[in-house]
Amino acid sequence: MNLSSEVTQHVLLVAFGVLTVASVIGFILARTAKTDSAKATVANLKARTNSWWLMVLVLFAALAAGRAGTELIFALIAFLALREFITATPTRRADHRALFVSFFVVLPFQFWLVHTAWYGMFTIMIPVYAFVLIPMLLVVHGDATDFLQRTARTQWGLMVCVYFISHIPMLMTLQVLPLRMGSAGLVLYLIAVTQGSDVFQYVWGKLCGRHPIAPKLSPNKTVEGFAGGVLTASALGAAMFRLTPFTPLQSFVVALLLCFTGFFGGLIMSAIKRERGIKDWGSLIEGHGGMLDRMDSLCFSAPVYFHVLRYFFT
Repeated sequence: MNLSSEVTQHVLLVAFGVLTVASVIGFILARTAKTDSAKATVANLKARTNSWWLMVLVLFAALAAGRAGTELIFALIAFLALREFITATPTRRADHRALFVSFFVVLPFQFWLVHTAWYGMFTIMIPVYAFVLIPMLLVVHGDATDFLQRTARTQWGLMVCVYFISHIPMLMTLQVLPLRMGSAGLVLYLIAVTQGSDVFQYVWGKLCGRHPIAPKLSPNKTVEGFAGGVLTASALGAAMFRLTPFTPLQSFVVALLLCFTGFFGGLIMSAIKRERGIKDWGSLIEGHGGMLDRMDSLCFSAPVYFHVLRYFFT
């Protein structure tokens, strides 16, 4: 990340400016809240703001460290996300070998492929080779109980938590021009648009949400919140076009695509949580749940964004 770049300095100013304003608002509200309900809301806001401070600092530190730092951070994120996913799903003793290979062979090898920018193997290692390897490791144990479900759960965990997430640091291997902030700008754009869409949908939903989209899966997601959040985040994407090779119009369209895929990614992961009978994937991040609760939208938008860039802008 080019810290001397004017674009970089503007991004840093906006990011830390927004967080500072949120912290000040939280401090003022904490002094004025009277009812228990208001105090609980303020406490949640402060917890979320503090968590965002930590996440933004870690992100910028990783990007400032270059490709290697970004790869290590997202490898750790993938490990934690896969751990949460596997912990929330039932396993048997016969699964241990396959899980060991998933965590300590497949995951590091996938991120080694990112580090070496071996695109051909990167794209097929998990969808092809790991997909074949996992049932082979399971079947040799001889336990046929829920065999299909157990196999599918491990394969799905690798796809969502490792394969999809690995596309984020892989963005830094792309040779696209012009990039005023370097390849780090591509990562920041993806995260700002996708996570911004989640935040804006939450805000618009609180302001004017009336009609739930999928009340049984995620009752807080409303039609009004979705429409307002997606359009606002897409406008944000258009304003951030200088981080990318896009024109403002192209940036708006790409941001719109990321918002849609991110929304349905979050909804899909909510469906899995409801099926498992849990509210959050974990409690690692105060006010946000687990790592996978924060990454669910990014898991689905990252590979779409990567391949749009690679096939149309390199």
